[in-house]
Amino acid sequence: MDVVVVGAGQAGLSAAYHLRRAGLGPDRDFVVLDGAPRPGGAWQFRWPSLTYGKVHGMHALPGMELTGADADRPSAEVIGGYFARYEEAFGLRVRRPVRVAAVREGEDGRLLVEGSDGTYRTRALINATGTWERPFWPRYPGQETFRGRQLHTARYAGPEEFAGRRVIVVGGGASGTQHLLEIADVAAETTWVTRRPPVFRDARFGEAEGRAAVALVEERVRQGLPPRSVVSVTGLPLTDALREARERGILDRLPMFDRITPTGVAWDEGRTVDADVILWATGFRAALDHLAPLRLREPGGGIRMDGTRVVRDERVHLVGYGPSASTIGANRAGRAAVRDVLRLLARVPAAAAAA
Repeated sequence: MDVVVVGAGQAGLSAAYHLRRAGLGPDRDFVVLDGAPRPGGAWQFRWPSLTYGKVHGMHALPGMELTGADADRPSAEVIGGYFARYEEAFGLRVRRPVRVAAVREGEDGRLLVEGSDGTYRTRALINATGTWERPFWPRYPGQETFRGRQLHTARYAGPEEFAGRRVIVVGGGASGTQHLLEIADVAAETTWVTRRPPVFRDARFGEAEGRAAVALVEERVRQGLPPRSVVSVTGLPLTDALREARERGILDRLPMFDRITPTGVAWDEGRTVDADVILWATGFRAALDHLAPLRLREPGGGIRMDGTRVVRDERVHLVGYGPSASTIGANRAGRAAVRDVLRLLARVPAAAAAA
């Protein structure tokens, strides 16, 4: 192949669309590999109570709008169906489920992409694996002694299972606040714990503010540091639901506890909270372990980027990573990566790559 795209979420489908527009043919010049069982990217795994109307800023894929969506349907169904129609409309022929175990250097200047269905030799790689496969679990003393249940956002199925329970929600991002608001209506008691005081954005957030926020994340990846999420620099939009929750005291936040006990959590100054469940809404990390054989990481722990291109290897592009880890950013990154890849393919003809 000339190009292998790994991942068929927003960023991967955007890249595949632009490859098609450039005249490359699926299964002839490029292939899209996806580890998920069906179309929809990470959206297909979202909890049923996250309806489409609650989604913060779903941007349409290039070339095909998402119209007439029922705001009360689960976002997994709405967006999963939209992605499926998109793949069919543009003939992207996504291969799934294909798990990529490793990407290695080949002997002929190509990359070897080791998938569960075989090995692909490619001149360029567009990696769009996102973060869903790598939920981040912080470690705290005593965690293994807790007699209740611990789960991560990745396994959250909705508020019903927490009815009558005492629940600690850990995390100050969008998922944490969404979980907290849902669970508070059915739980016996909720406690909200965050590492840093949450920042709510009540002011207008326009295009200029968005560019400035993305630039802060982009600067980190230019330096080879692990990216922070865009929401970590934009703050959380203060919706009517959050205003009401704040008035009800649901958003009365506690600082991060120091240890976990068999019956709950504790702080060094003496405060304790008993709980039946600890829900870790602590986010995800980029799913890039399969790229480890290429040794792309910098001493700072991240991957140094120039746009979407990895500085250590111009054949590799990361989309949906760092500053492009949003639906609109993923679209733009897919287009930018394809533009750069086409320049590489033109500069290094296939015969030269194999020589």
